[in-house]
Amino acid sequence: ALSTNAQAVAAFGIDTANMFEFWDWVGGRYSLWSAIGLSIALSIGYDNFEQLLAGAHAMDRHFASAPLQQNLPVLLALIGIWYNNFFGAETEAILPYDQYMHRFPAYFQQGNMESNGKYVDRNGQAVDYQTGPIIWGEPGTNGQHAFYQLIHQGTKLIPCDFIAPAISHNPLGDHHSKLLS
Repeated sequence: ALSTNAQAVAAFGIDTANMFEFWDWVGGRYSLWSAIGLSIALSIGYDNFEQLLAGAHAMDRHFASAPLQQNLPVLLALIGIWYNNFFGAETEAILPYDQYMHRFPAYFQQGNMESNGKYVDRNGQAVDYQTGPIIWGEPGTNGQHAFYQLIHQGTKLIPCDFIAPAISHNPLGDHHSKLLS
């Protein structure tokens, strides 16, 4: 069992010796990096899971040490705030051009909108600005016949993040460059 509540695990009939505990302050958006990540490690293999953790750690170090004008998380956050509050863009599209990332828009949506879905600041005061956009998206090829017409030729400002693999794991890897052209 993966739980923060040993009593509930025992009441359910599971020996707490078979329980992976994690702190009760670990929110859903951070659970990947806690014991909840066990299911991911089992699915992708521990070597790949360690690479995932190493990549996250490298970005954490970058965020903590890079100057603001070169700090990728800060720049992306500022662009998002700018589009949402100064240009009135209410949505942001996440468009991966890799079928292996087909669930990434939903994952990013959950993390971003859960974190920014607040109407008060950290002191409990109501805010008078937009706290975040509506995040949505699909893999590029799905979206091309569904909503790209609106993005390219419509009257709405829709900021988009196009994501493409640096190295394709798809047997038809040359198709990525064709799809992106």
